[in-house]
Amino acid sequence: MSEHILPGDPPVILTLRRSSRARRISLRVSGLDGRVTLTLPRGTPDRQALQFAQTKAAWLRAQLDRQSPQVPVSYGTHLPLEGQSVVVVPTKERRIAWDRGNLGVPGPEDTLPARLEAWLKARARDRLAEASDRFSASLGKAYSRISLRDTRSRWGSCTAEGRLMYSWRLVLAPQEVLNYVAAHEVAHLAEMNHSAAFWSLVARLYPDYDTPRRWLRENGADLHRYRFRT
Repeated sequence: MSEHILPGDPPVILTLRRSSRARRISLRVSGLDGRVTLTLPRGTPDRQALQFAQTKAAWLRAQLDRQSPQVPVSYGTHLPLEGQSVVVVPTKERRIAWDRGNLGVPGPEDTLPARLEAWLKARARDRLAEASDRFSASLGKAYSRISLRDTRSRWGSCTAEGRLMYSWRLVLAPQEVLNYVAAHEVAHLAEMNHSAAFWSLVARLYPDYDTPRRWLRENGADLHRYRFRT
C-alpha cells in the first residue's frame, strides 16, 4: 500500500491498495476513522486510479464532511472512559490516576498520547480478561489466549483454536458494552457462526444484550475519533 494526496480544499490523503480480486477501481471511506482507501486491480497504473479519485472528489469530500471530527488527545481533552466523560489533566503524581471526572497523566505533554494509550490498553486487557474468564467459566469452554488490537472493522473475534481478539477501545465504552462483546466472542467457542443457537447462547451468557449491541451500532464509530498517534 502507498499514500497519495488528492489536491483540493482540503487535500485528502488516499491509501492506494492493489488487489488481485478487484475487477475495477473503487473508493471507500471508513465510517470509523475517515481513512480513504483507493483500491485498484493489479496492473492498473497509479495515474489512472488517481484520475478516477479526482472525478469523485466532490462526493469524497461530502462523505468526509459528514463524519465527526478527529480528536487529538492532549491535556484538556474530554475523553470517554468506561462510558464516563473524563478530562485529561496534568498531575504531579507518578502514575496515571482516575479521580472522579479527571484523568491525571504525569510527564511532558509530547509523550502524553503514547503513555495514555498504553495505560488504556492495560486497563482494557484487565477488564476483557476478567469478563472472558467469567463467561468462559459459565460456558464450560476455555479460550487459549487474548490479544488486543486497534481494529477498525470489528470489535472482537474468535478463532477455531480459541484465540480471542478484542479492540482495546472497548475500554472507552460503557462496561456493559465491553461485557457484551466478551460474551459474544466467548459464545463463539461453542458456536462458530451467527445462527439462532449462537444468539441463544449469547442471551444465556449476557441477557438483554440488545441494549449494548445497539449502543455499539449507534456510538461505536465515535470511539475511533480519539487519536493517540500522529
